[in-house]
Amino acid sequence: MSNKLPGALFVIGLGPGDAALVTPEVTAALARCTDVFGYFPYVARVPERPGLMRHASDNREEIARAQAALACAAAGGQVAVVSGGDPGVFAMASAVFEAIEHGPAAWQALDIQVLPGISAMLAAAARVGAPLGHDFAVVSLSDNLKPWELVLHRLRAAASAGFALALYNPISRARPWQLGAALTALRDILPLETPVIFASAVTRPDERIEILTLAEAAAEPDRADMRTMVLIGTAETRRIARGDGLSDWVYAPRSAGPRSTGPRSAGARPA
Repeated sequence: MSNKLPGALFVIGLGPGDAALVTPEVTAALARCTDVFGYFPYVARVPERPGLMRHASDNREEIARAQAALACAAAGGQVAVVSGGDPGVFAMASAVFEAIEHGPAAWQALDIQVLPGISAMLAAAARVGAPLGHDFAVVSLSDNLKPWELVLHRLRAAASAGFALALYNPISRARPWQLGAALTALRDILPLETPVIFASAVTRPDERIEILTLAEAAAEPDRADMRTMVLIGTAETRRIARGDGLSDWVYAPRSAGPRSTGPRSAGARPA
């Protein structure tokens, strides 16, 4: 006889915002769910329908949310825990498994599936070309769960090693200064002309994309908010000026280091 509990839990990524970017796998899972748990704006993206209970909660309640969802699934519910973007990128997947590790042993017998979504960093990168087309690192600027000194250490190490950077949680009302401090620290490592992309509300009606230099971005970090993904290039990142009112392209060369000696693309200039 199987020890598996009758309920199921889907840890779901809703993508960056546009309904067209929600995967068919996610759509099918949501259609069978009886309960949806998540942060208020993400739960609001799941359409209401008969037989579906929506349980919305505030930010910073990830473990309590995960515990409530697991308890619901253990009682026989078909449960979704929703995140924006991909659930494994600074989102609910880690919280769910942390709750399982420290929760009742019975939760380990649940049918749990993590369903990936298109992350904000990949959606933002696609808008401007291929700035993450070579090696890159992903860092959250939030110091709610780790010390700021560790955030800076990781940023400096990644930039010094030649990684492009994707920055999550760059700024908020409670954390208004971290992005400026991070960009100022990177000025000591990267060329001042390094491209920095501010991508806000990507794929949504109020989307805003700006391509700045590191010097410009460090001087005006308040261009970002919590809906902004910040992408930072390297000394080798290329920027193609298109002119005629068209947005520039930004891309990472496919090769790096001494072998990166091939012909430059037409119109490309060093960052």
